[in-house]
Amino acid sequence: MKFYLSLLIIVSCCCVYAQSEEGAKTFARFVPERSDDFAWENDLVAFRVYGPKLRKKLENSGIDCWLKRVKYPIIDKWYGQMGEKSYHKDHGEGHDPYHVGSSAGCGGTGIWLNHKRYPLETYVKHELIQSDPKKSQFLLTYENTINGVVYGEQKTITIKLGERLFSTRSVFTRNGKIAAGLPICIGLTTHNGKAETFFSENNGWIACWEKIAGSFLGTAVLADPQKIGSVKEVKSDKKDQGHLFILMKTDKEGSISYRAGYGWEKAGAITNKEQWIHYLEKQ
Repeated sequence: MKFYLSLLIIVSCCCVYAQSEEGAKTFARFVPERSDDFAWENDLVAFRVYGPKLRKKLENSGIDCWLKRVKYPIIDKWYGQMGEKSYHKDHGEGHDPYHVGSSAGCGGTGIWLNHKRYPLETYVKHELIQSDPKKSQFLLTYENTINGVVYGEQKTITIKLGERLFSTRSVFTRNGKIAAGLPICIGLTTHNGKAETFFSENNGWIACWEKIAGSFLGTAVLADPQKIGSVKEVKSDKKDQGHLFILMKTDKEGSISYRAGYGWEKAGAITNKEQWIHYLEKQ
């Protein structure tokens, strides 16, 4: 009897695990019901960026982390609960305590001019290329006039199942022409210096570790070390001005490539700074 009872428990556990894994998939979509957000996720992480309705307001091209701790998709569910349960509170699946504002957030880009980040505002166009269980991909177009020059960015973002980092390839233009050798910054907000920062230029990554809403979060940007010009931290007490940057220049095609993502303590896999560093070193 004990044997059959044990077997039943094992089979039941396996079925629960299979069901939870079956629900895991990548997902991406335009969210017109929430000020033209564009959001994407997989079984480990979720993100969003801001669209035309928020242009010239608080947000710009920064990337927001939605901290999830379930394998199944949460984007549609959380947006659908806006009038019921706020996704800024954790009701068991995770929440959005990460502040972006006018910062780069987690992996937002900008033009680096006169030792300063110039973001290209919110995206102006979007195109969903693919949204399948194992891979989602989309294109965001950014444009902003800086000192009389019209800069553009076409950012292709790809997220795959089981990966904590999304991949980005951005192509930049200057007055409508491919901008080779353009200085670019890829940033992580330090939330006015509250985050602990660390990096490895030799291995091509920058990272933050900070306590947000009672639990720790690690964020990071990774790039080809051969393409990195330098790493720079901008320290500031002013809201949204503190950053850790990777600085690089576009190639002859006007492009850069990098990855960005996070590890959240409450999700279980990354629970301390050492584990976050170890994860990044393995990448």
